[in-house]
Amino acid sequence: MYVKYKKTAFTLVELLAVMGVIVILVALLIPAVTMVKNMAKETQQRAQLTTIEMGLTAFRNDFCDYPPSSWDPPGEYCGAQKLCEALVGWDLLGFHPESEWMPDGGDKSGSKQVYDSTDTDNLKKRRGPYLETATANVFKLGDLFNDTTPLAQDTFVICDVFGKKSITIGTKTVKAGAPILYYKANTSSKTIKDGDTSKNIYNVRDNWAVIDVTKRDDGKDHPLRTSGTHSFFYEYIKDPKVTTVDWPYRPDSYILISAGVDGLYGTSDDVRNF
Repeated sequence: MYVKYKKTAFTLVELLAVMGVIVILVALLIPAVTMVKNMAKETQQRAQLTTIEMGLTAFRNDFCDYPPSSWDPPGEYCGAQKLCEALVGWDLLGFHPESEWMPDGGDKSGSKQVYDSTDTDNLKKRRGPYLETATANVFKLGDLFNDTTPLAQDTFVICDVFGKKSITIGTKTVKAGAPILYYKANTSSKTIKDGDTSKNIYNVRDNWAVIDVTKRDDGKDHPLRTSGTHSFFYEYIKDPKVTTVDWPYRPDSYILISAGVDGLYGTSDDVRNF
């Protein structure tokens, strides 16, 4: 007896419907995966800031104060660079107690090299490093940016964990984040915003140069470095819990700022220690 079998297959309409469902599911999944990934990175970044805080506590225990963050325009050395010197040393071999915080590792007169890695006695005087250099995300400014003006290109900074930029060091390509900003509190001050920024608890100028270098490199607007006004910075660091006067977070120590996943200083995704 002859039996006729009916051939079955998906119609074009059915295939398009299935593909449409898949596209919708992927469209819903990608933002969720991105959000989870960003949250994981943010957690990693907060852990890095905690590690830096521990290093700064150890530095203070050794030297009775936190490292300076001051920048004197048009100087070559600002807050982010001084943070790195304090925690790992100007040459990554530990901090020298006689440091004058100079961009070339010398003293103020230029006649003495404070950091002399060829001198055994010099190395014995070093303290730290207070961070493990292998995992501290330390990079030379000259490797991070083509133009570091006015900052010294052969000095180091500690970068955040977001790794938005691929850079080549020797024969190796690595991912580097944005420099972590460091501002030391002027504990003798009792004002958050004075016309003379050096009189404030935190000086907006301490990391201007490194933000300017970043702005030139990525061609984007960084709200933390607005031209002609300091208002944004001082609103950014203001503690809303204090209502009687304008007052910053952490007025007795320091603040740390990572540019976050978008790489822009002063936006809502910044990761800070306040």
